[in-house]
Amino acid sequence: MTRYEEQRNFLKSDFKTFSAIETDKQKGIPQPPNVKAYDADAEIVDLPAVDGGVVKKENIYEIIKERRSVRHYAKDALTIDELSYLLWSTQAITGTNRSGITFRTVPCSGGTHSFETYLFILNVDGLKKGVYRYLADCHKLLYLSEVNDIDEQVDKMTLDQPFVPNFAKRASVIFSWSCIPYRSEWKYDITAHKKILIDIGAVMENLYLTSESIDAGTCALGIFDQDMVDELLHLDGDDEFTIFLAAVGKKVEKKERS
Repeated sequence: MTRYEEQRNFLKSDFKTFSAIETDKQKGIPQPPNVKAYDADAEIVDLPAVDGGVVKKENIYEIIKERRSVRHYAKDALTIDELSYLLWSTQAITGTNRSGITFRTVPCSGGTHSFETYLFILNVDGLKKGVYRYLADCHKLLYLSEVNDIDEQVDKMTLDQPFVPNFAKRASVIFSWSCIPYRSEWKYDITAHKKILIDIGAVMENLYLTSESIDAGTCALGIFDQDMVDELLHLDGDDEFTIFLAAVGKKVEKKERS
């Protein structure tokens, strides 16, 4: 088997194998928490209530047609209302059923929602620079830490990608989604991991479309220093680790683009 064939098998359906496995859910093991715990004395930041006031484009056809990966950003800050909207659109909990499964603004395999949203705040009105985590159950931010020379650290962790020098310094925020695999493994065992990758794609697409709707731009970042990002976010790299990044910033006006 070539290295390509081995990885291609990961993309194929393996539910015949799965059908012979007794999952932790079937064993009666309690479902893991759908939001990571935090200290009661942690610094919490209230986010504005989300409404349609920040939306500048409402025609979904136009939004899809104009969506692009944006790598040039204006110096203008993202507003906290806009950030609140982007966070809501990508991970907010909108309901819970009797079994404790959460409904969110993005689809997810079996309602397992394996992700936590972290933010490297660089240029958002009303927020100091630093690292935050989004609390999906209450729509608030948890302030985690200051990062010395955060602009330079962001460029380093994205491996100084060559398509635009220091582009991360012009972004308003870097979204960083971590994965807690057991949330999905609990229900889907060995088939969980492909589902996790499918699910994060839905999260990213929501970020792209809602960014376009407020005349902001997004660029997905699949190339990053795994160990460095995990360390900056204080993740153990095993039971929780970074799975995807995205830069978000205000678009440069067409007349200003090179």
